[in-house]
Amino acid sequence: MSKTPYPHQTEAVQAVYNYWPKPESGDGLLVVPTGGGKSFILSMIIADLSKKWPGTRILVITHVKELIEQDYDELKELWPEAPAGIFSAGLGRKELHADILIAGVQSLEKHTARLDPAPDIVIIDEAHLIPRNDNTRYQKIIKTLKVMNPKMRLVGLTATPYRLDSGMLHKGDGAIFNDIIYEIDIQYLIDKGLLVPIISRGGSVKIDTEGVHKRGGEFIPGELETAAMKGDTTEQAVSDLISRGADRKSWLIFTTGIDHAYQVRDCLEKHGIPCEAVTGDTPTAKRAKHIEDHKSGQLRAVVCVDTLTTGYNNRRLDLIGCLRPTGSPGLWVQMLGRGTRVFPGKKNCLLLDYTDNSIRFGPIDDIHPEAPNKGDGLAPCKECPECSWIMAAGCRVCPDCGFVFPEPEKKITRTPTEAPILKSQVEPKTLDVIKADYFIHKKDGRPDSVRIEYQCGLYFVKEWVFPQAESEKNDFYYRKFLREAGAAAVPRSAADFCANPPPKPARITIVKDGKFDRVIRREYAIM
Repeated sequence: MSKTPYPHQTEAVQAVYNYWPKPESGDGLLVVPTGGGKSFILSMIIADLSKKWPGTRILVITHVKELIEQDYDELKELWPEAPAGIFSAGLGRKELHADILIAGVQSLEKHTARLDPAPDIVIIDEAHLIPRNDNTRYQKIIKTLKVMNPKMRLVGLTATPYRLDSGMLHKGDGAIFNDIIYEIDIQYLIDKGLLVPIISRGGSVKIDTEGVHKRGGEFIPGELETAAMKGDTTEQAVSDLISRGADRKSWLIFTTGIDHAYQVRDCLEKHGIPCEAVTGDTPTAKRAKHIEDHKSGQLRAVVCVDTLTTGYNNRRLDLIGCLRPTGSPGLWVQMLGRGTRVFPGKKNCLLLDYTDNSIRFGPIDDIHPEAPNKGDGLAPCKECPECSWIMAAGCRVCPDCGFVFPEPEKKITRTPTEAPILKSQVEPKTLDVIKADYFIHKKDGRPDSVRIEYQCGLYFVKEWVFPQAESEKNDFYYRKFLREAGAAAVPRSAADFCANPPPKPARITIVKDGKFDRVIRREYAIM
């Protein structure tokens, strides 16, 4: 191998092998945040399967040529001798009969029946793009392949395992996938230094979507673009973006339509910011040049519309300007994911939000939408009109400035916001710990864990640690827990941990994580 995989990447590959032998197994999803190395995971799966079972026919399907090239290049870097080919009209390659074929969905649609022999394994990169509608490209291809090879297995990779129109990809009637077989959260990758956090600042102006209608849960494009270009909204937003982004080196700005994109570009250039627009109408060669210049740092800003939300890997990117209101949580997460990759000297990525997206969706690692008729599954937030702190919608008193909210029926004037983009940025609460109890927690088929119950006055908080951690993630947080407690030893069983537990913290800091409390910090008394 040309590079060493991270533990979560190895675990993702192993999850496939652990899942397939189960009698009830079907088609599984691997959920990895943007920047978490999905292309490398995909390549590891291909290389491992091909070497263990030579002759296995593997097909990778994705939707844009940038991803086709990225997946192909990643595989060739990992395994230079891989018998791989590309089938993509946009790339001018039609190597349909390669043992390992990486194909564009548009190019493959009319040629699926020519795949002979039919693939044994099909991997969908950016699997959230598969609609449940039987008449779509992806569905037609998958159905044809399953007729050609009824034993074919399907694996999907995505950072967002849900769709606005149908909820979770593995639930409900017509779901393509049966299970999420592996998932790693963005906060873990940030804590490990594999990604950087997004920090949010509200713009001095907001695009007013009042009166803009929705279709299928998303804003109607023409109406949305008209609203975004109204009055001097663009000029105000660009002036604010330039002021707040002065120390940021690489900007990506999302807009509502082609006219809006060029309006924003022209406004940036008028202020002396080197900028280009990338839209669906941008000629291929020009698009490639703009992207290359942006990645190399020659071009400071790129404005885009309905492009670069997936498959765009620019590690320099340290500012995202959002002038694109959306009702889609998946699109929102994908847009912000462009800025999380690590680059030398980059500590975070700044989001400047000129929409209500940050408030509408809450933290991006706390989105679990259900099917449309069951609600949107989003964690509602609100902002303080005095200090712009973002908190849970049910809070009556602002934890930052002490502002007391009036009764719910009274309207609150909206002001610029600094919204929590990750659960770790949600309103914290610090509690004094009176007592800590430790219990062995048993679960069928799994190693014992330890349940810690903190008594904080009349309030009780539960936390779990895993001495026999099966995943690198759980082991990472277990060791971190012990380091904070000043423990000299690392007990490797729940019984040993409970027999000689670490000292009780004097205080814990918690945040709401769905219905439960999550401990984010422990403070120990100085002896």
